[in-house]
Amino acid sequence: MTYIFSFNAGWIVGAAVIGFGMGWISPISRSQSLSVVSARWIVVALAGLLAIALAHLLPGRLGYALDLALVMIGAYLAGCAVGAALRYWLLLRPSAS
Repeated sequence: MTYIFSFNAGWIVGAAVIGFGMGWISPISRSQSLSVVSARWIVVALAGLLAIALAHLLPGRLGYALDLALVMIGAYLAGCAVGAALRYWLLLRPSAS
């Protein structure tokens, strides 16, 4: 895992920065965009991919690509969460007056 971080740090930081930008510019709405069934399938698929990565079931390039993809997706989602939270706290938070 340190190999992935040391040789792909720029790409991982880039994914986090793009995620931050998307989180910042995206509107915060309380409507449901995914159905419960779709959200569950996405969570199950990501959990399955994570289990495959942690069990080292894919050798070689495929395993490396899966590990890198999961790390970059995590960095992107973390950037989205930070960007959306900062936008809310700095611009959209209702005043306590």
